[in-house]
Amino acid sequence: MSLDPILLMGGSGAIGHHTARALRAAHPEVPLLIGGRDLAKAQRAADHIGGAQGVAIDSNADDLGLGDRPVSAVVVFYMDHALAGLRFAQKRGVPHLSISSGVFEIAPEIATYMHTPDASPIVLGYEWMAGATTVATLSVARAFGRVQDIRINALVDEQDTGGPTVATDFEHLNKMLPAALTRRDGVFVWREGEDSKARFHSVDGTEIEATGFSSIDVVGLAAATGAANVQFNLATAVSSTRRQGRPMSTEIIIELVGEDLQGEPLHTRHAVIHPAGAAPLTGLSVAMTLERLLGLDGQPPTPPGLYFPYQLLDAAMYLERLKEEGGELRKLQG
Repeated sequence: MSLDPILLMGGSGAIGHHTARALRAAHPEVPLLIGGRDLAKAQRAADHIGGAQGVAIDSNADDLGLGDRPVSAVVVFYMDHALAGLRFAQKRGVPHLSISSGVFEIAPEIATYMHTPDASPIVLGYEWMAGATTVATLSVARAFGRVQDIRINALVDEQDTGGPTVATDFEHLNKMLPAALTRRDGVFVWREGEDSKARFHSVDGTEIEATGFSSIDVVGLAAATGAANVQFNLATAVSSTRRQGRPMSTEIIIELVGEDLQGEPLHTRHAVIHPAGAAPLTGLSVAMTLERLLGLDGQPPTPPGLYFPYQLLDAAMYLERLKEEGGELRKLQG
């Protein structure tokens, strides 16, 4: 199918690179625009990707400085506090996906959507790794008749920096929101201080110290499963693979407690693992969300609406693509 270019705002960074790589692997014919404030940097990234073009982005202009250049979708890889990409996407009637804001910053985006809900599909891609956590968790949850507790523990390797944009975004999030949004006994609360501290066991069984993190996964998973207790903890430490003398990886430990389909107690532990770190896993999620939005997967394009990534991504297909990249959803011992 013929498609206008996908605009990747901030696409010269690590996650943008891996998104483009994942798109290229599945759909080599899809044209890409790598947008940034620095045209030379954007063009260097585009040349490295191949089949792409660098463009200068002016966030103060209604047309982003692109004039009448057509685009099929807009992806934003940094915190777009001015919502320049969202306004542009709505004006053009094309999908919009942003991945960097915190759960406490979504009100402007939701308000903008609510005033023109029929303009285009808008994806709040702020889940951990843009859907990798929620898609895997909901896949595991199919074995449950009732989910009572969901505990997500994400381990980022100390060497997995993700680039300067990711570092800036995390510095902003940690500064603005030290408390961790959590669901406890059916009530949303904010964990802080000693209450926000946690421990978990990594894939290789090592005990890891972690801190509560306000991921939007918490509210999404609570709404999708009805679980009374949902928490997300984040740690930066040595990943299990690097501890074994291999390259770093990223891992997400998913622990569910409840009842199985026959009403018997059930407690499971799984891990989402990507052998190359956080950026490739996030890039895969973004690429597959774009495929679903634009109908590149053979299904009709996604209609206007407000979505989480897990509402768009097919779990079986996602896990198969993850496997193709060397990753997996692994069942762990309790």
